[in-house]
Amino acid sequence: MDAKNIHLRDQPAYSLTEAARYLKLPVATLRSWVVGRAYPRGESVATFRPLLKPARKQPPLLSFYNLIEAHVLRSLRTEHGVAIRELRRAIAYAERTLKIERLLLNRDLRTHAGEVFLEEYGKLINLSTSGQIAMRRLLEEHLKRVEWDQWQFPVRLYPYVSAEPTTERPIAIDPDIAFGRPVVIRAGVSTEAIAGRIDAGETVEALAEDYDLKPEEIEEAVLYERAA
Repeated sequence: MDAKNIHLRDQPAYSLTEAARYLKLPVATLRSWVVGRAYPRGESVATFRPLLKPARKQPPLLSFYNLIEAHVLRSLRTEHGVAIRELRRAIAYAERTLKIERLLLNRDLRTHAGEVFLEEYGKLINLSTSGQIAMRRLLEEHLKRVEWDQWQFPVRLYPYVSAEPTTERPIAIDPDIAFGRPVVIRAGVSTEAIAGRIDAGETVEALAEDYDLKPEEIEEAVLYERAA
């Protein structure tokens, strides 16, 4: 097992703002998952405890593994909204039942572990059977965008280019490439660099030739950088 790479993937590397932009998540949503949030309860104020343990707490900095966990949580938020308390309880139940540490990093979410987690979450929020099926499909689509190594550790994430999920995977986040910043994976060039050159007046065609990429890949890089 490559301990050096595993250590790298668990190091603080991304601010909340940066991670939210890469994952196409509202910063407030990601912050609530990482830091928690206060909410009114009657005449007092209660607090939701966070779902994720950031690589560094003060200031909050996320690791590549944290990005994977947030990416998985995004699949539940996209269609069904996130009930933080119920999600936390479902994760804890699945980890306790299956003895899996950090369930959201585990490839077994695609099998029995995922079924246990979704079943418990569905019970907690009184989700219908059809709703659980829809959640399962969405979770599977998000997990297809994570690449694992032979030891079942996440090694690469193919984030969605825009807030609307697609099956295309031109962009990747890999801790071993460009310091873990998003790149057009075929060329290993950062999406930020491409967008910067376009903003400086260069054409899509010129950059495509320069990087030996298709014009569509250059456009996808720009879209990814500029998507809200």
